[in-house]
Amino acid sequence: MIAYLLLSVFPAALLIAAANDIYEFKIPNWISIILIAVYPAAGFAIGASPHVVVEGALIGAAALTIGFALFALKIIGGGDAKLFAATAPWLGLSSLGIFLFNTAVSGLVLALAMGMFRKFPVLPVYAHAPWLIRLHERKKDLPYAVAIASGALLSFSQTPYFQLVIGG
Repeated sequence: MIAYLLLSVFPAALLIAAANDIYEFKIPNWISIILIAVYPAAGFAIGASPHVVVEGALIGAAALTIGFALFALKIIGGGDAKLFAATAPWLGLSSLGIFLFNTAVSGLVLALAMGMFRKFPVLPVYAHAPWLIRLHERKKDLPYAVAIASGALLSFSQTPYFQLVIGG
């Protein structure tokens, strides 16, 4: 039972990050901290070998390095870099490729949807939802946590942790 609870932290944190990025264009640090803190606990609770846990941690460190390089080049935001790095360990090496592909496709769909949304004028109903006005007016910003969360959730069933829990 505890294994299921700890495993559920991953999708819950991603959904909160995506919603927060849409709403405020910010990904709170506590989300990434929770993902990193719960990762080894979830691994041990589901019976993952230390090799799998360490492999994930190394993947996360590599993702953080790449993410900060992209942040320094102003390609992605700092919150996106941290969320990506906190998500990567959960995916493991075996599902990292499909995660990257799913995230890229999700990012493309997000960019197209946001582009279409921003082509239309601001509607009066947006006054009741200031986050919609922000989403509409920040034309150079993209809430990429939505793509990261989507890519991760689409890849979740392929992860080593998920496979251990369902017995695959």
